[in-house]
Amino acid sequence: MSYAVYLKKSAEKELDHLPTEVYDRIIKQLISLRDNPRPHGMKKLHGQEGYRIRVGDYRILYVIDEKGKKVEIVSVGHRKEVYR
Repeated sequence: MSYAVYLKKSAEKELDHLPTEVYDRIIKQLISLRDNPRPHGMKKLHGQEGYRIRVGDYRILYVIDEKGKKVEIVSVGHRKEVYR
């Protein structure tokens, strides 16, 4: 069964400010989370709830709701800034 993928308002704003090339790669990864919310290379975040995926120098931070079959994208950004 596939998951529904939701973006927080802050994540939507972060996506809008990304370069087009990076934006396209991030969107492909977000679409793939519908079928597999735990892809190869995904890591559990330390000190906070959720997971992260690498997309080059950028990161997608998200939370999985197993009961509701939802993936909520919390933040998207460059690796130097996304964890702040």
